[in-house]
Amino acid sequence: MLIIVSGAPGTGKTTLAHALSHSLGFPVISRDEIRFGLVHSGAPDEGSLTTYQTFQDIVRLMVAREVTVIAEAAFQDHLWRPMLGLGPTRIIRCVTTASLALDRRVDRAALPGTPVSVDDWVPISSPAPTMIVDTADGYSPSFGEIAAFAGGHTDLHEP
Repeated sequence: MLIIVSGAPGTGKTTLAHALSHSLGFPVISRDEIRFGLVHSGAPDEGSLTTYQTFQDIVRLMVAREVTVIAEAAFQDHLWRPMLGLGPTRIIRCVTTASLALDRRVDRAALPGTPVSVDDWVPISSPAPTMIVDTADGYSPSFGEIAAFAGGHTDLHEP
């Protein structure tokens, strides 16, 4: 299964993805972590194209090998639609207030470029089961409910 953790920059995607990985035992493939590696190694990555291609290649390979993965990235609809046909998919969309997202981004700004704002970010439009998670003050719904959804053990929360 492919578990997509999406949301605008600063909405808590990476934190939630790694918590789910720890709880469920599935590996996390993080677009930002791939980008960090490329930037810090000095590899060319014009327009983040190498990051994008590498991320998709790794996720596709893992899913083709029948490994359930947690794919974590901003996943704007128009950029990430090709990922949706890989097999059974669950989408977790992180949301928070614009001011909190901005504070979180400022605290960890380490990559070149300007991330998309909460207001300009376009969520994935998909019939795949989707859960909206508010990360402004912990998790709502609860982490247990999120983990059950991601693991395929609960009723679906449609967007």
